[in-house]
Amino acid sequence: MAASRKQYTGWMVVAAFTSSLLTGQTSAQGPLSYSVVTPRPVSPAQGTTNPSALATQSQNPFLGSIPSKADAVISLSLHNAIERGLRYNLGLVESTHASADVRAERLRALSALLPQVSARGRQAYQVLSLKEIGIKLPPIPGFHGLPPTTGAFGYQDARIAVDQTIYSSELRDRYKAQKQAEESSILSAKDSRDVVVFAVATAYLQVIASTARVEAAKAELASAQELDRQTADRVQHEVSPEIDSLRSQVGRQSAEQRLTNSSNQLEKDRLTLARVIGFSIDQKFSVTETLASHSLTDMSEEAATTQALRSRSDLGSSEAAIRAAEMTLRAERDQRLPVVSFSADYGGGGANVGNFNQVYTVAGNVNVPIYTGGRIRADIERAQSDLERRRAEYGDLKGRIAYDVRVAWLDLQASRSSVQIAERNKTLADKALTQAEDRYGNGVTNYLEVVQAREAVAQADDNRIDSLYSLNASIVALARAMGGADARLQELLGGN
Repeated sequence: MAASRKQYTGWMVVAAFTSSLLTGQTSAQGPLSYSVVTPRPVSPAQGTTNPSALATQSQNPFLGSIPSKADAVISLSLHNAIERGLRYNLGLVESTHASADVRAERLRALSALLPQVSARGRQAYQVLSLKEIGIKLPPIPGFHGLPPTTGAFGYQDARIAVDQTIYSSELRDRYKAQKQAEESSILSAKDSRDVVVFAVATAYLQVIASTARVEAAKAELASAQELDRQTADRVQHEVSPEIDSLRSQVGRQSAEQRLTNSSNQLEKDRLTLARVIGFSIDQKFSVTETLASHSLTDMSEEAATTQALRSRSDLGSSEAAIRAAEMTLRAERDQRLPVVSFSADYGGGGANVGNFNQVYTVAGNVNVPIYTGGRIRADIERAQSDLERRRAEYGDLKGRIAYDVRVAWLDLQASRSSVQIAERNKTLADKALTQAEDRYGNGVTNYLEVVQAREAVAQADDNRIDSLYSLNASIVALARAMGGADARLQELLGGN
């Protein structure tokens, strides 16, 4: 009787910090009810509350990287993998450059408040029409009047000019808005670090889980090969019917197929991890850690939620975005106010440099908008709409953070219980297989009981690995949900 096995669909790119890696289904009840229902693995991109639009793209940049290659085989711990992810992951690189772009916009807004100094030189040649500009002389006897043009003449002019806005509420508030936008971008980039830690840690856990499945498949194959040999001897000595030999061959080939599938999945998971942390696809590396059960320090769900609301960078980014939208709204309203500015220039002018005369201009300017065709009103309505949207996003984000913590906490509790049950069931399944093999060797039972016991052991191995993976993935999800994932993860894992 074939046992139901958990099928992994691998890594998928979705659209939602927010968007996704792993999906899975819980195992069904197998032989002798050794199957344990375990929590669904957490996806590092799906459900993330990163406000950046990067996480909503169809091709999630957090699943890519800037690849590099080393000649030697690299031993990779979880800590080393996270460090590489924070250095080479494409999503974080793009977030950092996005912050640089916003900083440039802030500097541009600041420049509008500072004096603008320029120097200009001019060499001009002109012919002016006196009739065009209306210059006339009264009638003079014997004088036929002015010529129609001045004739060609040239002059030179060189000046230094200064322009300074003395008072403009609009420019001042736009600069304040850009400062808040820069702060929001910096916090968003900081939150991107949490997404990278989430993606790398989950990918790393999937690799060590797949490694454990390969080891379990090898052990199962070795057992199947030995049992096939014993069954062939019994059939040869006419102690068992030939159908037992056929069943043992089917079991051995099934174990071989399982090992092939597990090894193939392991290689794909290794490639996924390599893509996230910046390895080239042909880079040789080995993971140094194994799945282990971790018990959290004393912490309640309420305390975790409180820390998340205080520590999450995306929430701080959303707050800064609200302040930026408020300043932008004020700036749009300030367009109705007068603007006071000052301009001056100083230099020399004349027919040539040797005949320069001192020239200068000093002017104070007041600009008062009277009628703009409704443009200012339209700008205000657009800024008001953007502010309301930012406030709505902030309220949703607070709820989403509480949701993230609650889901991670529930998965953690369920996974911890599943690990305990899976460990006990693995022990029971091993004992049941030993007894079934002894009964079969003594001729008390047929080979079908051994097949069922072996399937139960394989199912128990799968459930134990799945439970440990889900427990560790839930810890990673909780670290991301609470914010400051790189430091928080070490704390939750006991410094490992």
